[in-house]
Amino acid sequence: MAKTDSLLPLFLILWPFLGAILVQLFGDGKRRLTREGIAILGMGVQLAAALLQGWAVFGGTVLESAGSGLRVDALSALMALLINGVILLVLIQSVRYMQQEEAHGLTTPRRLRLYYALILIFAGAMNWTVTTNHLILLYVAMEASTLATALLVAFYRNKSSLEAGFKYVLLVMVGMTFSLLGMVLIFAAAHPLMGSKALLLPHMGEVARLIPRKAALLGVGLMTAGFATKAGLVPFHAWLPDAHSEAPSPVSALLSGLIIKLGAYALARTVTLFAPAWHGVPLLIAILAAASMLIGIMMALVQDDLKRMLAFSSVSQIGYVFMGLGLGSYLGVYAGLFHLVNHTLIKSLLFMSTGAIMYATSGVRRISQLGGLARRMPVTSFCFILGALALGGLPPLNAFLSKFTLFIALGEAHLWWALIIAILTGLLTLACLVRAAYKVFWAPAAVPEAEAGSALVREVPFLMYFSMAVLAGLSLLIGLFPGVLYPLLDGATRAVLAVWTN
Repeated sequence: MAKTDSLLPLFLILWPFLGAILVQLFGDGKRRLTREGIAILGMGVQLAAALLQGWAVFGGTVLESAGSGLRVDALSALMALLINGVILLVLIQSVRYMQQEEAHGLTTPRRLRLYYALILIFAGAMNWTVTTNHLILLYVAMEASTLATALLVAFYRNKSSLEAGFKYVLLVMVGMTFSLLGMVLIFAAAHPLMGSKALLLPHMGEVARLIPRKAALLGVGLMTAGFATKAGLVPFHAWLPDAHSEAPSPVSALLSGLIIKLGAYALARTVTLFAPAWHGVPLLIAILAAASMLIGIMMALVQDDLKRMLAFSSVSQIGYVFMGLGLGSYLGVYAGLFHLVNHTLIKSLLFMSTGAIMYATSGVRRISQLGGLARRMPVTSFCFILGALALGGLPPLNAFLSKFTLFIALGEAHLWWALIIAILTGLLTLACLVRAAYKVFWAPAAVPEAEAGSALVREVPFLMYFSMAVLAGLSLLIGLFPGVLYPLLDGATRAVLAVWTN
């Protein structure tokens, strides 16, 4: 594949940081929409650059920048499209949502500047993570995203949000330290054989084939622990429910839609490449993923808080992604990446829909205090139920296809017990989310006061449901016409596996 020097990868990292500076300089309270305008316009340019980058990469070119420090292949290009597209939609929904938070005294114009600046910094760190070509800088970039995310989680600065932010920083940084130890161990074992090339991600397949067995398995175990912590996989998930539930709802969409996917991305760049050489690796990942699937969805079933329910559902669903990537086969990696894309769209949709419910009901998010909202919020109810059915794996929606692809991959790998757990988890997910949707939108309110208060509830403004409608449309489009996504997923899968053959 041809390599071309390009400034696009560098632009995608630096442009959001410039936008964050502009928001801080000019986004004061006197110009109410300046901060929002700078952020949305900046991310619009960012998405256009990501599309241009994707056009070049999926046309058969690998882009490099800053020497060979940044490298964009099909997987990086796919991730960049997801990252910048979802962040733009989150920013659009944030305009009205955060205005109401300001009206209720939960934030101030000065702190709103910080909110939009942090989201732009988050975008730059995410783009850096998926374009870096260096093993240790992958760790550094992931930790940079951790710091930006922690400040967003603790945005409200009350006791519960500060505790959630602190827990997030502590657990993720400790977990990622294990991944750093694994990276150092892998490099130490490979350096005598390969020199400094062992630090470059395109040579990880060669590293996996050459280093001794004990070093490989110990390094893989340590890296898996770190990446699983970043992704919120059981038993490293303790930070995830609190962070998702205490952050502003648009930020919750970023957490579940994007931040936990960085752990899966890092796994694909490193641990996945050890699976063909060391047959214990798929089994290790499958055990962790299966435990996360079952425990996550069982915890989701007993939640009364909508955001915590969706958070535990993310603990479960990220297991599908890890299980596919851990197989190391073409079909397994394809299924893992397919579900990564689908989960990003669906879970962002569900958290945005929950944010719309909270906007319309002045912050109510307990299932037991809601009911009968469908006739007052028809767009939100449609988007939520579509997301619930999609995540549950109901055809013809998008997650059905990614889950079914994973089922076939597990069958090819003869991991029948994992296949049974994956199918059972899908059924429980469907039951969990459809039950919640029924109680919130169609069942009568369990609390009489909520029923009386619902007279004031109405559909959210266009700027809020626009993002939800786009995500719902994409979920339906991919389910009905999966071929539109095939070239991107095939290219990304081959980009992962090509490293093994290098």
